[in-house]
Parts: sequence; structure tokens; C-alpha cells
Amino acid sequence: MVPANWADTAPIGSGNVQMDYAGRFKAALDQIKSEGRYRVFADLKRRRGEFPSATRFTEKLSHPITVWCSNDYLGMGQHPAVLAAMHEAIDVAGAGSGGTRNISGTTRYHVELEQEIAGLHGKQAALLFTSAYVANDATLSTIQKLIPGLVIFSDEKNHASMIEGIRRGGGEKRIFRHNDVADLEAKLAEYPIETPKLIAFESVYSMDGHIAPIAAICDLAKTYGAMTYLDEVHAVGLYGPHGGGIAERDGVMDRLDIINGTLAKGYGVMGGYIAASRDICDAIRSFAAGFIFTTSVAPAVAAGALASIRYLKTSQIERARHQERARTLKAMLKAARIPVMDNPSHIVPILVGDPVHCKAVTDTLLDRYGIYAQPINYPTVPRGTERIRLTPSPQHTDAQMQALVNALSELWAACPLSHGQTVRLAAE
Repeated sequence: MVPANWADTAPIGSGNVQMDYAGRFKAALDQIKSEGRYRVFADLKRRRGEFPSATRFTEKLSHPITVWCSNDYLGMGQHPAVLAAMHEAIDVAGAGSGGTRNISGTTRYHVELEQEIAGLHGKQAALLFTSAYVANDATLSTIQKLIPGLVIFSDEKNHASMIEGIRRGGGEKRIFRHNDVADLEAKLAEYPIETPKLIAFESVYSMDGHIAPIAAICDLAKTYGAMTYLDEVHAVGLYGPHGGGIAERDGVMDRLDIINGTLAKGYGVMGGYIAASRDICDAIRSFAAGFIFTTSVAPAVAAGALASIRYLKTSQIERARHQERARTLKAMLKAARIPVMDNPSHIVPILVGDPVHCKAVTDTLLDRYGIYAQPINYPTVPRGTERIRLTPSPQHTDAQMQALVNALSELWAACPLSHGQTVRLAAE
């Protein structure tokens, strides 16, 4: 019979040495708390039709807040067309998918969604995953197993999911300086032309808002015989005539071998995918454990994502308004001498540079002003570059923007950090 206090007393090995399991967990938590990196979930309830307004719940009460850090960039999670499609799918097909894609979990909703995604990116096929993280991890790790000797060239600011997929693949990797085409070429040139290569990078880097030089990277891929793998997670739905991302905007979709995207940000639902040739998608489908052994997304989720993609393929209103709101907020912050980190995308990061101070500012915004903006700290960003990351949506009003700028101005006046001009980080 296992004693109630087993976690504190269970021995390691056959000797008398005992491990303080509970103490190890507590020490790990105490460490990140002492560094100001401990994260607290905000308990929120979004109110249908009122985005970006929400209700925040604490132990003692609930009160209204304005959300300024949602990745539902266009508010499509509230769009009537999306909600109607999800309601209809529940009424028709029920709740869950019933299994993995191989075992009863492929419904007509999944098939139509993959066809729509393939068309969006101008590819032969697409493959749906439960998240873009899983799509990156599963695809990048599996490609290395399918192509022995593959060398992956990875941007130093790639997302954790890409890093994990590359690591799990176990092959050789080379890290090139962020958005630095010259550094990438120097590293590519070190290998014979016959060496299999893959360049993995993002279109919009979500913490700095930088945009990759996709065409220049594709030029190098052609010269040095490399495949290209582009993560468009923070761009799909938001850029391009049909929402196909930065690659569509720049007219280079046909030059990319694999495009990764999400259904959880610009499209407002959940799930991730890759779009590529028919053979690439079929190979990943057939060999990637992260795809094979995972229950497929619910039919209602697939239906909602499908409706969102179809709507944003034709509507330009949301994209235009989104870009205008981002430009307007950046201008207001600069005018107030708040240190916004300049970039060409919709991301609005405000540099703080200290984890404790960053959390203090965001806690005060939430508790005193009813403004929710999450602190961003290590390991999401390098130490010393802690920041507040704002994501204005088409639904944020001028009055809400002014309230945010006023609150930040009051906090900056009261804090030891000096007002700064626009902050530029390297390699924008």
C-alpha cells in the first residue's frame, strides 16, 4: 500500500538516500518567482458581441476589463458567420470527432477545411493539426527522419515549437542571425550543393513585430539547393489580398515548399496546419506521431475555421481596419513618449527591460485601470528586453486607445524608467 506521504519519502535507488520531491518543485517555483518571471493566469470570460470587453474574475469579485493582448487579432472568434457555422456543425454532427484522423476522426468538415487551406496558400494539399505548435513540432522533426543528413538553418528568433521540432529531429542545425540574409548565405555556403538543406523561418515575429525578407531567403534557397519552411502563424488572415499571409502579400507563395499556419489567431478559432505539395503532406500524415496518434479537432471547430477563412478571403474591411488601428496606437504611444518598439507589422511592443517592473506595470493596469496586457519575459524574450505586448484589433475604439495611453503615461511618470523615444532593436 502506498503511504499518503509517498512523494516526500520515496527513496532513490536501493540505498537510504531519499529525494525531497516536493522540495524540488517548490524550489523551481521559488526561483522563477524571485526573478519576477512567475506567471499568473487572468480568469476571464469573453462577452459575445462585445470584444475586446470581457469580465475578469478574482476570488472576491468580478469586474469589466478591456483586453489588449488577445491573439484573436481580428475578433473573428466573435464573428456571426463563424458562430453560426459552429452552431450548425454541433447540431448536425455533435460534439467531438470521435477519434484520430486514421480511426473515424476524418469528417467532411476536416476534408473541406484542408482543401480550403491548400487553396488559400496556392498548394496542392494541406494537413490539419490540433495546434500550430504541434504542426511545427511534428513536421520539422519528421522531415529530418525522412531525409537523412538534412541540415536545418534556423532563424535565431524562431518560435519554441520550431526549435523543439528541430531538436527532436536530431539532425544537424545551424542558427543564423535574425533576418540576416548575409549570415544565412555564409552558413549555407559552407556545405556542398548536394547536402540536403532546409531553411526554417517566420514571416512575422510576434514579440518584436519584425517581418522576414522572404523573397531574399527564397533566392538563397534556390542558389544553394535548400527547401523552405515558413511559419505564417502571426500573418494568416491578416495580410495579403485573401489573407494568405506575408508570402501572399509579397507574391512569393509559390517559392515556399512548406507553409505553417494557425486557425487560432487571425481566424479566431483553434488548430494549426501545414500547406505543401501532396507528397509532403502525405508523408507527414503517414509518419508524424504528433499527427497519427492525436484525436482530430472537433467538427464544430473545423466548421468555424472554414467559415472564418472563407469570409476573410473576400472581406478586406477587417484587415484594413486592423492595420489602421495598429498605426494609430503606435502614433499615440510615440506622441506620449512611451517607448514603443518600432516595427512594420501589427504588433505593438512596449519595452520595459525588467521582469519585476514589467509585471508591476501590467498588474497595476489590470487592477487599477481595468486594462489587461500580459507581461512578456524570459524565456519568451531575452533577459533585459521584457516588454508589454499590445495587439490592437479592429474593435478597439479611439476612446479605449486613449484610456490605455493615459494609463501608461501615468505609470511611466510614476516609475523609475525614463521616458524614451521610439526604441529600435537590431535586425528589424
